[in-house]
Parts: sequence; C-alpha cells; structure tokens
Amino acid sequence: MKALVLEKAHELRLRDVELPLDMGPRDVKIRMHTVGVCGSDVHYYQHGGIGPYVVEDPMVLGHEASGTVVEVGAEVTNLKPGDRVCMEPGIPAADSRATLEGIYNLDPAVRFWATPPIHGCLTPYVVHPAAFTFRLPDNVSFGEGAIVEPLSIGLQAAKKAALKPGDVAVVVGAGTIGAMTALAALAGGAARVILADLVPEKLALFDSNPAVTTVDVRGTDLAEAVKSLTDGWGANVVFEASGSARAFEGIVDLLCPGGCLVLVGMPGGKVPMDIVAIQSKEVRIESVFRYANIFPRALALIASGQVDVKPFISRTFAFTDGVRAFEEAAAGRAGDVKIQIEFPQGAEA
Repeated sequence: MKALVLEKAHELRLRDVELPLDMGPRDVKIRMHTVGVCGSDVHYYQHGGIGPYVVEDPMVLGHEASGTVVEVGAEVTNLKPGDRVCMEPGIPAADSRATLEGIYNLDPAVRFWATPPIHGCLTPYVVHPAAFTFRLPDNVSFGEGAIVEPLSIGLQAAKKAALKPGDVAVVVGAGTIGAMTALAALAGGAARVILADLVPEKLALFDSNPAVTTVDVRGTDLAEAVKSLTDGWGANVVFEASGSARAFEGIVDLLCPGGCLVLVGMPGGKVPMDIVAIQSKEVRIESVFRYANIFPRALALIASGQVDVKPFISRTFAFTDGVRAFEEAAAGRAGDVKIQIEFPQGAEA
C-alpha cells in the first residue's frame, strides 16, 4: 500500500510500503477516510524524535483517524461493514498491571500509532481491534471523528483536574490541545475559561463563546488579567497546554490557594518550578499522558452538540498531497489549528 512514511527528520515520502493486514477474530479492517496532523507527528517530522521516542527506522505517521469498516473478525458483534468509525490509537496489553489498574495509557507495552517503532495510520487501510473502534453517530462527520483523539486529551486533563461546577480555569496555549482543553474544561463544569496565547487568530476562534475570555499575552500580563477577572483570588485550575518552557515562569501566580496545576503540554527540556510558591498555596499538581477510558466520552460530547470542534478544523489536504500538508503544518501558520488529510474513497489496498 501507499503510505506517508517518515524516513528520517525532514524527509517525508509518499511511497509503497508493506504493512500487515492480517485480521484476528476480534479485529476489524478499516478503509481510512480522514487523519489529523498532530503536533507530535510534526515534531517527529522536524526533529526525528520526542524525548525517549526516537525514529530509528522509517515510520508511517498519523494517529488521529476515522474511516469505514470493510471487514470484521469472526467474533466481532458490535460493528459491521459499512459502519463509519473513529479509532482510539493506543492498544495496551490486556493483562498488564497498568491495564488491570485502569490506567492502560501508562502501560509500558502499549502500542500507539506513530510512536516509534509502531507505524501510524496514514495509509489507505488498517486493521484495528474492534474494542478500540467506535461507531460514528450519523450527525458526526469523518473530520469530527478524527478530532476525537485530541479532544480526549483535553477531557483527560479536565478529569485529572477534578473540576467542580462553577470553577474558573486558565488554559495556557490555544493550539489544538489548548483549544480542546478549553472545550473540555467547560464541558467538565467550568463557568469561565481564560484562554491565553500570543497568536490572535487562534484566540479569535473563541470570540463567539461567552464563557471564554481570551488574553493575548503579547500585550497583556496574564497574571494581572487573571487577578482582575477573579477579584484577586486566582483560578481554581491552570492547564499548561503550550509546551513552552517560558509558560512556567510565574505560573503558580495564576492559581488561587489550594488550586490545581495540570501539565498537558510537553516542554522540550527541563523547566523551572518555584517549589516554595507551590507549597505556600498548597497547589495540587497533576499531569496528563494521553488518556484512558475517555475516547467514547469525547465522541459522545461531540455527538450531543455540547462540544463543537468544527471551527478548529482549519484545512484539508488530499492523501496524495500529504507531504505538503506536513510542510504547511510545520510552517505554523497563524490561522491553522488542525490540518487534516483525506483519502480517496474506493482506494485499493
């Protein structure tokens, strides 16, 4: 099959590659429709690795996906050919300690699409476990189905924050993950989200949402803005979703006493943390690594209409133009939040 293959940093090719399509009794074969270009995909493309995850051999990219079931295994009863679906990309070991503890996202043996050495899904057909494949309701498009994955990260963050109805949340960073975290915080009960970024085009996507106050940090001190908006008390929860080391400078100042800091973005290196400031407020710190038992909840929120992800799908490229899609994503254009790639339907395996 053709696939979008990262040969090494800065070298991406659309070429033929042999990928297994052998099905087990609990698997389904899926014709791909839409795949989102994730920030991690772009990071692999630009740098060849993320922390300990290094691309040492050619790897197919892509993990935010939707498509159509074309074949089901003998023991699959919840799906049938023709079903429109989205796929949770991380498959844990069923008998691992992490899975049995309910934290399968932390299973050291998890096989996650487009995380070295596991191939991703930017190829016309994939085989995937039915248990991690979810039928799309009729009112959810393939594009929305492919954004369930990043929304799941936002919901994992909201869950880890233990939001209470009426909380005020700050989200630092308005890229895809920051935007999804802001939507998830509102769905989780926040009365107000203060969303901060230095790209006004991304902040503008929330102009019509009365529960979101945007702060352009190029000309506004975020700590002063939060202080003003909370009568000097501070936010109940701060989600760091930018991955910028600079965001940690004074981040505790944004929190109220007893507040919670949730680490969502992944900085490229070590960051400074003021331990005494954390202690003096008894700040609770949580962190997020993917998600567990969240994917169907994210899909349900989109289907219900409570969460509208459509405004964050910026541009769509054909699969044959996939290399350019990555070049555009890597360019970091101000108006882009989520770039997606679509496959021609009826493509042969």
